[in-house]
Amino acid sequence: MLSYTGLVMLAGLLLVAVAWVFVLRWLPTKDPRLIKEAFPGPVIIGGLSRSDVMRGFAPAAAGALAFLLVLGLVGGWFLAGRMLAPLNRITDATRVAATGSLSHRIAMEGRSDEFRELADAFDGMLARLEAYVEGQQRFAADASHELRTPLAITQALLDAARSDPLRDGSELDERLRTVNARAIDLTEALLLLSRADQGSFPREPVDLSLLAEEATETLLPLAEKHGLAIETSGDVTPTIGSSSLLLQVVTNLVHNAIVHNLSEHGTVWVTTHADPDSVVLTVENTGEQLTPQLVATLAEPFRRGTGRVHSDHAGVGLGLAIVRGITRAHDGTLTLTSRAAGGLRVEVRLPLAPAAEVLATRP
Repeated sequence: MLSYTGLVMLAGLLLVAVAWVFVLRWLPTKDPRLIKEAFPGPVIIGGLSRSDVMRGFAPAAAGALAFLLVLGLVGGWFLAGRMLAPLNRITDATRVAATGSLSHRIAMEGRSDEFRELADAFDGMLARLEAYVEGQQRFAADASHELRTPLAITQALLDAARSDPLRDGSELDERLRTVNARAIDLTEALLLLSRADQGSFPREPVDLSLLAEEATETLLPLAEKHGLAIETSGDVTPTIGSSSLLLQVVTNLVHNAIVHNLSEHGTVWVTTHADPDSVVLTVENTGEQLTPQLVATLAEPFRRGTGRVHSDHAGVGLGLAIVRGITRAHDGTLTLTSRAAGGLRVEVRLPLAPAAEVLATRP
């Protein structure tokens, strides 16, 4: 408010200074005839000296400046209140958010100006932060629950072995190894998911079709073991990202398509193609009919489908969550849809990279 008042007073003083510089200083100090000798031409107001004008001008100027002072204080108080009210609301919302409460919203109404845009952007940021924090809390709770299970099983096995010294040690060793391997897989999956969420990885030209070929060749023995066929097709699909993480995406998708395939002599289709501005990886598998409600939850951490045929590859419930995290970290999208004939269709869409960069990396 004081800044508004100071600005008004400065304008008033400048006005008085202009009057002095361009009017009063041309008046003679005592005898108006003296100005004739210095400045030939018409004489200003007959018979008036500078002191005469100052006596008449000074009170009026002082009164005008006093009025400007009051006007500046009142007007500044009013304008500052109107203009700073939105900032006060944003400041209050910031203080509330700093206490850990992210559900508060400014919800500013009125005309669409800079303050409204700032408030809307702040509300959007709070909404994203609230969703992120809730997701992290839910994920931490689920992870703690999942990690507690193998530890509890291990403790139970050790307690049973202690109470029965004659029990076969080889059986206990095998079961402990299985439980420990599951705990290791879960921990590695959690670390990989965290790495993908943070986006802390180098980026380089990658051909998604080559990664699809590598993943299908690696998992082909598993598919053949369970009587499934894998069909691959596609063109060069250049993108930019982490080769190891994108390979994990393809591997997880193909692995899920195999272990979820409940059809006898089922099939897994892996295709890649390039659009004008993106590359697309599609993995489909035969299987039972899935509801849209179930499909919508499959990418959530620790969410599993209706069942798995192959108990030796039960997984830890993070496969599609990892795929979604890696895809988002590469500025891509993940789409899951149920197939009309049964099974699941997964589409990963990533930004297109210049083909020349990827072709240079092909063997």
